[in-house]
Amino acid sequence: MKSFLVFLALVGFCLMGFIPQSKKKPVRLFDGKTFKGWEGDTIYTWRIENGMLIGGATDKEVPHNNFLCTTRPYSNFIMKLKVKLTGSKGFINSGIQFRSKRLVNPPYEMEGYQADWGEGFWGGLYDESRRNKTLISPDSIKVLKWIKKNDWNDYEIRAEKRHIRLYVNGKQTVDYYEPNAGIPQSGLIGFQIHGGGAARVAFKDVTLEELPD
Repeated sequence: MKSFLVFLALVGFCLMGFIPQSKKKPVRLFDGKTFKGWEGDTIYTWRIENGMLIGGATDKEVPHNNFLCTTRPYSNFIMKLKVKLTGSKGFINSGIQFRSKRLVNPPYEMEGYQADWGEGFWGGLYDESRRNKTLISPDSIKVLKWIKKNDWNDYEIRAEKRHIRLYVNGKQTVDYYEPNAGIPQSGLIGFQIHGGGAARVAFKDVTLEELPD
C-alpha cells in the first residue's frame, strides 16, 4: 500500500509540470516616489512630482528624443497607465516603447515598438528607429472622439507573443499581428518625450501584468 501511495505521489508531481503556468498578478512599475527599476536622464529631462513621472517642459524645447527606460526586459504582458501630454510650440509628441532596446548611436534613441501619443498619431503603433513608420493606426475621426487633449487618458498595451493590441480610454485603437519573424518580441519598456517641441508629458498609475510565455 505504501508503495502504491508513493507511486501516486510521484505521478502527481510529474503531472504538475504539465499544468500551464498561471499569469502573474499586476505589479506597479513605478512606485510614485523613486526611479527604482528605471534609468535615464533623471537630472535634466525626467523628474518625479506628486506621484507622477514627468518628462520635458512647456517653457523650453526638448532638443532631441529622450527616453526613461525599465532596467529589465519584458516579453508578454498587459500594461496599463495614465498619460497626459501638454504643449503648444513645435512637435508635441510622446509614446510608450515596448519590446525595445537602447541604441548606442545616437545614445539617446530607442529601437522597437511604440504605442504612439500626439497629434496625428493618437493611439497608433509606430516602429521607432527600425522600420520608421506607423505599422497601424486607428480611424483618425473616431480616435479624436475617444481622447482627451491636454488631460489624463487611459492607455493599455497588450503584447501576447506576436499579437499586439492597444486601447485608449477603453477603445481599441490597434489590433496588429507581427508578420516578420525576425522582429524581437522581448525588450525594454520606455517612456518618450519627443524632440523638437516645448512639451511636457506625465505618466502615473503604471501597472504591468506579465503573461505566460
